[in-house]
Amino acid sequence: METKIALIYQAAAAPETDGVIKPMKESGYADSCADIAFALKQQDIDVITPTNSPDVHNDLDWCFPDTAIGIQRAIELGANTLWLNTVLYKGHPIQRFIDEGLAIIGQLPETVDRFDDKWVTNGLLKANHLPIPKSTIITRQNLLSVVLNFPFPVVAKPIRGRGSQGVYLVEDEQSLQHLMQDMITERTYGDVLYVEEYLAGEEMTITVMPPGNYVIKGQRVRKSSYWALPPVRRFNHQNGIAPYNGVVAVSENSAVLNDFELEMDDVKKLCAQCETAANMVKAKAPVRIDCRADANGKFYLFDVNMKPNMTGPSRPGRQNQDSLTALAAQKIGWDYNMLVRNIASLYWTKA
Repeated sequence: METKIALIYQAAAAPETDGVIKPMKESGYADSCADIAFALKQQDIDVITPTNSPDVHNDLDWCFPDTAIGIQRAIELGANTLWLNTVLYKGHPIQRFIDEGLAIIGQLPETVDRFDDKWVTNGLLKANHLPIPKSTIITRQNLLSVVLNFPFPVVAKPIRGRGSQGVYLVEDEQSLQHLMQDMITERTYGDVLYVEEYLAGEEMTITVMPPGNYVIKGQRVRKSSYWALPPVRRFNHQNGIAPYNGVVAVSENSAVLNDFELEMDDVKKLCAQCETAANMVKAKAPVRIDCRADANGKFYLFDVNMKPNMTGPSRPGRQNQDSLTALAAQKIGWDYNMLVRNIASLYWTKA
């Protein structure tokens, strides 16, 4: 199939689910949609845009909203493949178009709906003997009575988060009570919050690619199983937490491992565990899994991101916008253009 790709961004917040709210990114990921679309167009891949002459500096010239009307307009303009660079959930407008056989780059909505929930996902990983930090959930009902089975400091975060937004390192029980009361009162993230043990060791993030056909260093390669890009180390944490990439560019606090480090047994083991996790959630597109070591150097998987950030330095003025996945891709010889070209080849249709 000759793909004609349209990029889809988030036009409205996802609906509240069982008291859990996933806040919307202000731009709805239109910035990374434009980065991707521009990179594809530079490689003579057919990209459908809302306007015939998109402005390189105007994100919305390059993508369509994830509403039924927006998706329909993309199709009417010629798109036969939609890149879902948006937050998906059960009942998302895209589901009807998936059911009608439209080609998709991205995840299944019901898969994201399930595994965007940290409690559900980490329960699955734990049940399958993958290492995750000790954790609990705090609600309005148990706020004053919850007893942690792990020591302070702890990390408090949203059940359905985005990067490190709303993630806090908490030193003692009184501080935790105050934070929980404030967060639940504000309801930015809903009525349920996730608390896990703090891991004091180094942090890495690993992007896992799904099975498919790829071009690596000029050679066509068939990957029959999930496979990890080289891990990226995070550093320069703020209060024990990696800062949100919308505040600090990841190129300033992240670096891919070197050749020697990539051959270390614990790194290879961690990559294999992340590949297993991606297989468990049946990812149809890249996922990014955040990992951190405890004080003894043992790594744990603590966050499975079903939609990794995909910003990149394709457009003028975006030179420092490499995402963590883009940094990892550079190690195997993919610049940003090659990364998005390879992801674009992973389109699928409903069986």
